[in-house]
Amino acid sequence: MYPMQLIAPCKDYLWGGTRLREEFGKTSDKEKIAESWELSCHKDGVSRIANGKYAGMLLTEYLEHAGKAVLGTRGAAFRYFPVLIKLIDAKDNLSVQVHPDNEYALRVEGEYGKTEMWYIVDCEPGAKLIYGFEQEITKEEFRRRIADNTLLEAVHQVPVHKGDVFFIAAGTLHAIGAGILIAEIQQNSNTTYRVYDYGRVGADGKPRA
Repeated sequence: MYPMQLIAPCKDYLWGGTRLREEFGKTSDKEKIAESWELSCHKDGVSRIANGKYAGMLLTEYLEHAGKAVLGTRGAAFRYFPVLIKLIDAKDNLSVQVHPDNEYALRVEGEYGKTEMWYIVDCEPGAKLIYGFEQEITKEEFRRRIADNTLLEAVHQVPVHKGDVFFIAAGTLHAIGAGILIAEIQQNSNTTYRVYDYGRVGADGKPRA
């Protein structure tokens, strides 16, 4: 074992910016770098070892070679590698979304649920994020507000500042707002249910699902 430097896979979601390239040296052939997955064994983007004896090897390949014991007693107890760490550059608003808990996600999606923690690395003045509802609403009102584009009137919008930390338990409605750079520590999961997307369209010109 030795201190391993990792090469992060990058994602080019439509809401991303260019700060991860310009300020953190991330590389991608895409114009935008919305996320860099700094520590990942998830099938949708696996970190690659950059240095030493195992340079060039995927982190998942190294763990298969070395055995789960290298994760320590607690880490080895998990069915999958337990965490995923990202940098997220939200130039625009992320969709309003929710993640399932372990029970639902393992049963329906075949992977763990997604509880996460956000550390605000930097943000523009006046930046906000969505964290739950202002008050309890019925399922019927929830559906109606999504359909008639009034959902933002019912959600809890929180001003953010550099250095703030937020814990987002699975099942909590949330969204990262425009102008926020975040370090996210989350469960090893990529299951996201988009609830509302401000009427935006994707790269194909059609409304996002």
